[in-house]
Amino acid sequence: MVVEFPRHHYIGVMLNYDMPLYRPPSEGPNLIIQATLGCSFNECSFCSMYKTKAFTARPLADVFADVEASARMWPDAHRVFVADGDALVLPMESWRRLLDKLHGCLPELARVTCYATPASLLKKTPAELEELKARGMTLVYLGIESGSTGILKRVTKGATQASIIRALERASEAGLKVSATVILGLGGRTHWRDHVDGTADLVNRAPPTYLSTLQLHLDDAVTGEFMQRFGEPFQWQDDAGILEEQARLLERLNPASPVIFRSNHASNCLALAGTLPRDRDRLLAAVNAARSGTAPLRPQYLRGL
Repeated sequence: MVVEFPRHHYIGVMLNYDMPLYRPPSEGPNLIIQATLGCSFNECSFCSMYKTKAFTARPLADVFADVEASARMWPDAHRVFVADGDALVLPMESWRRLLDKLHGCLPELARVTCYATPASLLKKTPAELEELKARGMTLVYLGIESGSTGILKRVTKGATQASIIRALERASEAGLKVSATVILGLGGRTHWRDHVDGTADLVNRAPPTYLSTLQLHLDDAVTGEFMQRFGEPFQWQDDAGILEEQARLLERLNPASPVIFRSNHASNCLALAGTLPRDRDRLLAAVNAARSGTAPLRPQYLRGL
């Protein structure tokens, strides 16, 4: 989601962010510090977020200047999201200095978060992730997209089911919370069962703290590349197909530890919220009501990324 500043817009102007700037919806009210530009991988065929940027780590002196300026304007900020995409890839010494700087300038700071990829989680040792947690990083945002290795290959995610499971396990062992996303519709009409079943298997084996669904939307700038890399003609799922995916996913999700589940992102045709496996029956009933036409779907004009 593109960043907005509903409460502290003057900070965004003051910091002169390198746009476009993205953050998870839940980070909307929080301070954003841009430590990297772009995404270190930037090959996912469905993602247009950072196609206009070359990945780079900003000089720490510039980042620290932003932290100091933000602290003057918002001294009681207690949550910070470190952008851009996959900021976790920064080396440990940079993270140590940045986290120390944030805590030194923001005395009420309680939470630091960032985007991560499976690769960046696995490049950090267990001891390093534990150190990040001890220094105040409490949660990372991870795009799973699919639990099917075949689908992950088709969309050039740069990961497999096994590597994502290892990344989730490593984060969990370090005490880091993970907010993960999967994309309904990513397998199209032909491979949707493989996509859903692999995703349920992955989540059951390595439950994240939070799991959210998005519904596949492609920016015009990446549609051609996505179709070409998919390896065969891609057939879009309509809303009925998406609801069938959602129902099958919920039926198969049985994580060993509770997972807070959401499908309330604006891309979804149906908003859901609950905790799995506890609320599975209620969530399935809501999906089935939508499939039968007795519950409304989100209007098209209200959907988007």
